[in-house]
Amino acid sequence: MCKKTVFSGVQPSGELTIGNYIGAIRNFSTLQDEYDCIYSIVNMHSITVPQVAKDLRRRTYEILALYLATGIDPEKSTIFVQSHVPAHAELSWVLSSISYMGQLGRMTQYKEKSKKSEENLNAALFTYPVLMAADILLYQTDYVPVGEDQRQHLELARDLAERFNNKYSPTFKIPEGLIQKETGKIYSLKNPEVKMSKSDTDQNAYILMLDDRDTIIRKVKKAVTDSLGEFRYSDEQKALQNLINIYRAFTGESIEDIVKRYENLNYATFKEDLGLVVADGLKPIQDKFNDLMSDKKYLEEVMKNGADKADYLANKTLRKVYKKVGLIQRP
Repeated sequence: MCKKTVFSGVQPSGELTIGNYIGAIRNFSTLQDEYDCIYSIVNMHSITVPQVAKDLRRRTYEILALYLATGIDPEKSTIFVQSHVPAHAELSWVLSSISYMGQLGRMTQYKEKSKKSEENLNAALFTYPVLMAADILLYQTDYVPVGEDQRQHLELARDLAERFNNKYSPTFKIPEGLIQKETGKIYSLKNPEVKMSKSDTDQNAYILMLDDRDTIIRKVKKAVTDSLGEFRYSDEQKALQNLINIYRAFTGESIEDIVKRYENLNYATFKEDLGLVVADGLKPIQDKFNDLMSDKKYLEEVMKNGADKADYLANKTLRKVYKKVGLIQRP
């Protein structure tokens, strides 16, 4: 039987946090034996907000190196840079012709980002969910790993696939969400009501995948807990619950075992141990990352091979789309 296809992508718009790692990237390598995995560095999405060109180029290499350092195998998975496969932009344009302004205007992330970037309220910020749909649909994707914040975009991809299929004829698979486990969403170390984000104004609110050992330990020590003083895994203690989820993600231990170990100890002891757990867990990834970043030739070889594979798959779909809408293929 043919394997089902999984597609996911990460923007190189900033440094990656352990939230990105726990919620998405660490799961990528575990999926590649069961599925045909296609992982993109979606650099075209990044330019919906202002970027420094040299930083965007650097971070594109860094995301690729982190993909590899966390165990994604380019022999098993297709790894490529979005802008290296023109079919993404081409299908996005076709899908734009069946996308409704009202639906795009209701996108939660558009509303939020437009408030933050009123001076840069560009058309790409409005239409990038269509490009995201093209990313997914090009590869006849069965499953997309998603968290709650991306569910709306997946629904748009499903809507556009169904709309195109009904208007022309069956062309696209209707993708489904591959829902993350409980530890999929990691919250701010300073405010357990908001998702951990690299854009947080307080640098102590997040841990970057490339933070050094001392920085990690310091940030965890400064993390908020609560005033209850009881070591429980409870929705009433969201800050502590978040820290336990991070501990569990890095050790693989059950919540019950973690709670039992620390139930008679204070929060400071737990946070001291958690800092070491995170630092020790990230060290092999950081070491591998540094080795890969020193071998630019190898990274570019992975980029090229991945782009060739992705280009072949994407154009199989694009040729069908062009034919159905009446666009003549280049002779």
